[in-house]
Amino acid sequence: MTTYRISEAAELLGVSDDTVRRWVDAGSLTVSDDDAGRSVIDGVNLAALAVERAHTPDDPAAGTSSARNRFPGLVTAILTDTVMAQVELQAGPFRLVSLMSSEAVRELGLEVGSRATAVVKATTVLVETPRAQR
Repeated sequence: MTTYRISEAAELLGVSDDTVRRWVDAGSLTVSDDDAGRSVIDGVNLAALAVERAHTPDDPAAGTSSARNRFPGLVTAILTDTVMAQVELQAGPFRLVSLMSSEAVRELGLEVGSRATAVVKATTVLVETPRAQR
């Protein structure tokens, strides 16, 4: 069984240690003691809370595409030349980079600070784990 210390759980959920402790006090998370006597949270329970608390900003185009991996965010950088462009989006804690034509950037009206949604449809998605788990 995978367990996480409170600080690790907070980092994974993008909240403070105090927030995780409040969730424990409220009964949203259950802690147990590991072999060293430290408070730990079961990974399955942490994953369930992460899904329950997840909030994705409204995306007006959602449901109009077969792609299900949508990341609404803000354009944070655009690097263009005469033919190609590199567009960076910040979608919550995630930085996404897209390569597209400069023409597409112009047609979409993309500029730093504009709203955009990164849509990902891939037949291959790699999953990695930290070395310590192997």
